[in-house]
Amino acid sequence: MINSTSLAKIVQIKKGKKEQESSLYSDNRKRYLQIEDLRTNQNIKFCTPNNKSVEVCNDDVLIAWDGANAGTIGFQLAGIIGSTLARLRVDTEKAYPQYLGRYLQFRFPEIRNNCTGATIPHVSGHHLRELSVPLPPLPEQKRIATILDKADALRDKRKKSIAKLEDLLQSVFLDMFGEPLTNPKGPVGTLEEVCNKITDGTHISPKWSTQGVPFLFVSNIKNCEINFDTKQFIPDEEYCRLTKNNPIEIGDILYTVVGSYGKPAMVRDNRKFAFQRHIAHIKPKKTISSEYLESMLSTKAILQQADQVVTGIAQKTLILKELRKLRIIIPTYDQQKKFVEQKESIMKQLSLQKAMSYQSEIFFVALQQRAFRGEL
Repeated sequence: MINSTSLAKIVQIKKGKKEQESSLYSDNRKRYLQIEDLRTNQNIKFCTPNNKSVEVCNDDVLIAWDGANAGTIGFQLAGIIGSTLARLRVDTEKAYPQYLGRYLQFRFPEIRNNCTGATIPHVSGHHLRELSVPLPPLPEQKRIATILDKADALRDKRKKSIAKLEDLLQSVFLDMFGEPLTNPKGPVGTLEEVCNKITDGTHISPKWSTQGVPFLFVSNIKNCEINFDTKQFIPDEEYCRLTKNNPIEIGDILYTVVGSYGKPAMVRDNRKFAFQRHIAHIKPKKTISSEYLESMLSTKAILQQADQVVTGIAQKTLILKELRKLRIIIPTYDQQKKFVEQKESIMKQLSLQKAMSYQSEIFFVALQQRAFRGEL
């Protein structure tokens, strides 16, 4: 049986301070760590430390203390931490820092669920300090951390493969067709010109049901896919009423226009569903490939056009009038068909990588459970 102890007995917790950040490095500056740095190294910042600064080293564990990402864990980072982070200085005679970091990542859901604050979550210091930590001998902690590091590297490799394939799809599109405003490789027109209808979802408050036909929201449209995982349903007769004048058909495209706007997804099967008015309903003409149009609408060039015409401050909105005027490239149908063939090849690889990524996630969670039960 593995001995356990409370987190308070193996770490000292100290919150960071707000610093004056800079994007430029100099000899008297050190890396300035904030919440986003727990996930990526893509936007490195610096600050000039002072006697109130809280410095961290590679043997410290970091936790996001305040904000939407409260409870997020990072480790093996060095620099000065900002006010939304806290340093967990580890007693290395009792705990191996990477092992403790991995364990706290595993306990993230519990840490998160015990956060305080209605609008801005804050880590509960009391709960965190009382958190029970299994502590096998140090050599065993190092062995477990090494195994989890390797499994995590596999997860990361899968994610990078997916990102590269998504980038490849964008590159193929740009190579074939260019950008509609700066470098088009074909005639340019408006979205309205290639569509029979551009409207939006229901404006009527539907009759809800505990089961039946899924009712989708903006959050259900992501990465050119329609996610049917929802807790909102409507009766079949309500679905018929809402879609009577504008049926949802294979090849139609949904496009988010409020909040997280600018995300397209093509309807690929005959399953029944309805959706809110914050999603536009686009019906392409037969002269335009739905697969091509979905890819066109997912380009940065289209999103940049949308960025220039959205209205609202708290909730950005792309009105249908402006959506219809978006400038797109209209290549010949043969060119569209050639692109779709290449897209299908890439999508098959992407689907395979996503399936492998899903399996690696399941494997990693199972590995964590075994590791911290002493079964690894």
